[in-house]
Amino acid sequence: MRRVALIYDAKLPYDLKVISGIARYMHEGGEFIIYTEEDALENQKLPDLRSWGGDGIIANFDDPGVAAAVLKTGLPIVGFGGGYGWYPRESKVPYFFSNQKMIGNLAADHLLERGFRHFAYCGYEETPTNMWNGERQRAFVARVKKHGFPCHVYQGLNKTTRKWNSLITSLGTWLVSLPKPVAVMGAHDRRAYHLLEACGAYHLRVPEEVSVIGVDNDEVLCQLCTPELSSVEQDAKRIGYEAAALLDKMMQGKKITRRHFVIDPVGVVIRRSTEAFAIEDSLVCDAMAFIRSKAHTGIKVADVVKALAISRSSLESRFKATMGYTVHEVIRKIQLDNARRMISETSLAVKEVAANTGFKSVQHMTSLFGRTYGQTPAKYRRDIIH
Repeated sequence: MRRVALIYDAKLPYDLKVISGIARYMHEGGEFIIYTEEDALENQKLPDLRSWGGDGIIANFDDPGVAAAVLKTGLPIVGFGGGYGWYPRESKVPYFFSNQKMIGNLAADHLLERGFRHFAYCGYEETPTNMWNGERQRAFVARVKKHGFPCHVYQGLNKTTRKWNSLITSLGTWLVSLPKPVAVMGAHDRRAYHLLEACGAYHLRVPEEVSVIGVDNDEVLCQLCTPELSSVEQDAKRIGYEAAALLDKMMQGKKITRRHFVIDPVGVVIRRSTEAFAIEDSLVCDAMAFIRSKAHTGIKVADVVKALAISRSSLESRFKATMGYTVHEVIRKIQLDNARRMISETSLAVKEVAANTGFKSVQHMTSLFGRTYGQTPAKYRRDIIH
């Protein structure tokens, strides 16, 4: 039984999900004796290594004191965090972090699909440990601009509840100034919660006037929001599982050559805060409703044309002008989103997933899935599980 110290921030849902992934690895056979402190990261204390006799450490490197202390131990170490923090990129310590660009892209795609033409990103002023915020912001802004839409950006201080009134006033004033309806990405769920509170204080209707999406899928916070908050689910549990598996190999003396591990997010968990469709063209709105309800049957563009009793050229031009996508692209995107959700949330065979999401064959779905998500459905499911 190897003794492993877990150094993490018990206040953060992301860290808790990482720890949950470590626990899963242990339940599947990882023989660890765990040392841990349930405290804020900056207050964490390493055990007395002379008396503890530890074998390895998994640590959040987002605090300089923790990073410095951990690196001095000489033990096998695996780090995780926001991708920056106090982790030197030239370090030989293996490090796990999320694909921030994909997080921004997922949020943008979800909101673009709902027909918004006005977008905004709400984040923070840059610090050494929150440069993940800048990556998400740049990806989100670039994605919506690619479709021809502008994006407003708010970069405020990370104010505490002691300055709650000034925070809400600042955010509320900014939100009121934005063109409506507007779709806003919060840097994470806590920031999105601030946005929803500001909307309530300034009588802005959510999601009709302001749609809001966060990141982390902190289920307690998302359910406490009014309305309930949609959020991008990072794959923090997978980070924990794979970090534990890697540390186990290191403690067995196996050589590790790879140092950086970028983990893709799972997807968007949709709740009330983004349920609105900002589509001014009523015909396009009807088309989207039809596509959503019938995508699983394998509909084609001709079926949408027939249902709306309009010429194909007219539908395509109005659809492209309103949505920024062709009708075929939207049908395929919705089918792939449904397939990915079914693969991650059910145990159905891939062949059944294809049949239930409108693809003509499992080979066709697998090919498109691989081009879109960079891996086969089977591998995607294995990665989600582990």
